[in-house]
Amino acid sequence: MGSLTLSFNDVNFSAVQRDGQIWLSSSELAESLGYKQENAVSKIFNRNSEEFTDSMTQIIENPQLPNLGMRIFSLRGCHLIAMFARTDVAKSFRKWVLDVLDREVGAPVAKTHKSERTPLHEAHAMLVAKTRHLNSSDAWKIINQRFGTNHIEEIPYDQIPVAVEYVHHLIALYSNADKQTRNEYWTNRDVQALMYYAPKFGKFVRDDLYPALSLLRSEFAAQVAGMAQDMATSANALNRQAWGWGVTHYDKLGGQPLHTMEWYLAK
Repeated sequence: MGSLTLSFNDVNFSAVQRDGQIWLSSSELAESLGYKQENAVSKIFNRNSEEFTDSMTQIIENPQLPNLGMRIFSLRGCHLIAMFARTDVAKSFRKWVLDVLDREVGAPVAKTHKSERTPLHEAHAMLVAKTRHLNSSDAWKIINQRFGTNHIEEIPYDQIPVAVEYVHHLIALYSNADKQTRNEYWTNRDVQALMYYAPKFGKFVRDDLYPALSLLRSEFAAQVAGMAQDMATSANALNRQAWGWGVTHYDKLGGQPLHTMEWYLAK
């Protein structure tokens, strides 16, 4: 265990080094964050204790009060406390912590905590939900590949906003690809012909062919009418979906209007 000099917000920390990390006491951390009560940080920790690991906080012997323990936080733990504090001072403190880690440890923070990655997790979930091309695992692989990491925890904290922006770019990219694929499908001449003429032919069967077959007492009258109705129902369902995607007429067939179910049922 060793000591070093660190200060923030006019507070000179009695920082210690142990287990390869820099640790600050909860009371000095509270003072640096602008709290007047020494136990303010302890209250924040108690409300969010499940978010902290043993590498973020420990209880050590208090040199001033040997019979009482003293809670200390590693710089990663201090950073997490500042995340929960949500004040302007805490925001500045988080940047200070990252600067100290870069300077003292000699490398950016190796891993981020899940609470620090919330915006990225939300963007990732949106990416998976809005695209049919990616599952959750594949989406994470693309993000990790972009930042040269093996796991999402390894993306530095200051790169999280960049990662979120990148994911939103992917969402737009895949959404445009999906839209283009849909447009290619709906504007296919054969598809448009099927959707246009199926309900039209079904209506002809219902209004003209079926009555004629009934007059002839044909055993196929009801069967033909049933098939025509099924055909028209399916075609109208496709037309409704096409309408929902913004295809409001048949470009390949002269721009006729869509046939709706109301059109089919009308005399």
